[in-house]
Amino acid sequence: MTGWTAPIRTPDALKVYAAAEQDQAARPDRYQLGVGAVDTVIDRATRGAGAGVLGDPDEWRPGLEQYLASAEVDGRLNALGALTAQRTAAGRLAARIAMTRYLQEHPETENRRMLPPVIITGGWRTGTTFLFRLLDRDPRLRAPLPAELGAPWRLPGDLDKEERDRRLEAAAAGQYMLHVLNPTMAAVHDSGPNLPEECVLGMGTTLRNWGFAATTRLDSYVSWLAGESFAGEYAQHRRMLQILDAGDGRRWVLKAPAHTAELSHVIATYPGACIVQLHRDIVETVASGASLFATYRSTYSDDVDGVDVGRFQTEQTELWLRRALDARAAAPTVTWLDIQYRDLVADPEATVRRIYAAAQMEPPDIPGMLAEHHRAQPRHGKGTHRYLPEEFGINPAELRERMHFYTQLFDPSGTRRIDA
Repeated sequence: MTGWTAPIRTPDALKVYAAAEQDQAARPDRYQLGVGAVDTVIDRATRGAGAGVLGDPDEWRPGLEQYLASAEVDGRLNALGALTAQRTAAGRLAARIAMTRYLQEHPETENRRMLPPVIITGGWRTGTTFLFRLLDRDPRLRAPLPAELGAPWRLPGDLDKEERDRRLEAAAAGQYMLHVLNPTMAAVHDSGPNLPEECVLGMGTTLRNWGFAATTRLDSYVSWLAGESFAGEYAQHRRMLQILDAGDGRRWVLKAPAHTAELSHVIATYPGACIVQLHRDIVETVASGASLFATYRSTYSDDVDGVDVGRFQTEQTELWLRRALDARAAAPTVTWLDIQYRDLVADPEATVRRIYAAAQMEPPDIPGMLAEHHRAQPRHGKGTHRYLPEEFGINPAELRERMHFYTQLFDPSGTRRIDA
């Protein structure tokens, strides 16, 4: 049995990596990480205006310092990875500034009422993306696009449709760089400017974002995150949706496995929400998630160790699931629905009907939605995602024992055996 190996880079990708290395030699400041890069990132994010425009430094500076330090020490990043890490930090700070300015100019936005959202979460690779993008086909529901998550102030809900379409078209123009750099990602997790995407793309304006560790090895940053409050980050998340909301009666459908770690904040931010939590065989969940992370990280690092990723994925999954159970036991003011991945695969129509019942919505033409979705995004249409637990140092029996605290709470039909 051989270990996990990174995808082979295409000639087009190799040109991009070579260009980054040449640029790094000529302009090293753009690639600097660690605490020494903090001022550079602030200057880049504020366009020289200084840290004052970012608001209370206690809200964002600790996260910035932790992220940059971890990227430098833990990241094992190549030149493109270092550039991307610095851009990520600067981009999230710039988004913080832009959102603040928008809300100052449109103070009524924070009073905008929204229907309780449908929020899909669960372990990595449990069917969340399929379900999320399927439900987006219901015209009564609305899932956010990458451009909306990245820059909500450019696509506010009251924007004229023609102008909105123009801005979305401009955002989707050109090559989708991730597919150029790592075409394998299309089979592991298809993405693109026209596909709804998960909430983590719009989070991190406080530099707290579990999603950062999907693409970069950030062990010390993640350890720091585990002790942090996400209350401010979820308040920003709600403001983002308020900016984007069109006030047309559509209900947001949201998705992110990372919400599993912060369900207490999800509950506090969106009372009345319908939270759909998916469950899959724990070995498949962790191994498939490790494959996803390893493939993502190989875009920005030339030194990705499958066993190391498996170790990280196991630890993170345990942490997230323990936190989720704690949150669910705290008498939440939301509707919970548990769904088994195998049920979703075996009978998606019946499974989706359960979601509409939980959300107290009349079901649409579910067979028609499924047929439309499969035509547009056929399963394995861009390749098959193949992986083995052993590639990531995962011993199935040991993992099942370790996660027994979670798996024992669900019977084969997915019915919960605890009160929450």
